[in-house]
Amino acid sequence: MKILITGGAGFIGSAVIRHIIKNTNDSVINVDKLTYAGNLESLISVENDNRYSFEHVDICDSIELERVFRSYRPDAVMHLAAESHVDRSITGPSDFIQTNIVGTYTLLEATREYWNTLSADSKKAFRFHHISTDEVYGDLPHPDDLDGLSLSEELPLFTEESTYAPSSPYSASKASSDHLVRSWLRTYGLPTIITNCSNNYGPYHFPEKLIPLVILNALEGKQLPIYGKGDQIRDWLYVEDHACALYKVVTQGKVGETYNIGGHNEKKNIEVVNTICNILDILVPKDTPYADQINFVKDRPGHDRRYAIDATKMSNELNWLPKETFETGLRKTVEWYLSNQNWCQHVQDGSYQRERLGI
Repeated sequence: MKILITGGAGFIGSAVIRHIIKNTNDSVINVDKLTYAGNLESLISVENDNRYSFEHVDICDSIELERVFRSYRPDAVMHLAAESHVDRSITGPSDFIQTNIVGTYTLLEATREYWNTLSADSKKAFRFHHISTDEVYGDLPHPDDLDGLSLSEELPLFTEESTYAPSSPYSASKASSDHLVRSWLRTYGLPTIITNCSNNYGPYHFPEKLIPLVILNALEGKQLPIYGKGDQIRDWLYVEDHACALYKVVTQGKVGETYNIGGHNEKKNIEVVNTICNILDILVPKDTPYADQINFVKDRPGHDRRYAIDATKMSNELNWLPKETFETGLRKTVEWYLSNQNWCQHVQDGSYQRERLGI
């Protein structure tokens, strides 16, 4: 297959490209605008492979998208290009509306025009895979609010049938893009599939997100900011497990279906930060525990309390389960950041130095 991947220089997109090039015979066309969160250094391991191509293109540019489709004639699209940081969406929502909504619309139309030129067999085999987030569902009941229930199967999980109730400009823009994708299937017949994933973590993650920010701040002796009481719960998914799942969906998933992808790892934010500190205490010991740097700060506006994915459908229908536990994945992640300080320095330009956004 030839797979066109938007946002392939980003965190999840680059993991998908590395997975495809290293583990399959497929070719990849990486379409990326190269915003602050996109970095081609994340693809150095595959950049010289003759099955990999890069196009510096904004998904809002219909003329350039038409050229890319005409030049490469892909068999599938995996749409990962998106603005994705909740705090940043609170500070400046317009970029999220433009990229996540207008960009998705522009890509859908470019894809539809190309798809209509294909033979009947090629049209049937074609796939448009839209990668989304569990944040479109809003938040779930928190155990602290339910008479002390523990994190167990007694608590509800997000399923593919969960109601949409986004809380932030980011999640609202992703919910909108999900609706656009479904409507292009129903109205135009474009063969689409949607996946909604839980919080990703792992190598090459831009340092505005919790785990890399805590690792780098800890190493530099800076405060480790925790919103509110740190009791917000997330389901953590190792990015390479997610990449494997996404490839299964685009190659084996059914048109019109939604698949929820989760890591089976519900953790409070404070637990995540303490675990990172414990790993650093072992790998890079210093006179005082890293946990001493924890600093509780004012919570984010509209902060969702709990996310958790029911990934039963992925397991039953596509035979996928995450390989990494939270403990093994987080240890690998910390070790990667310790070994790749140059990458961390290069991706942090003068416009962002891990200051707080979304106030």
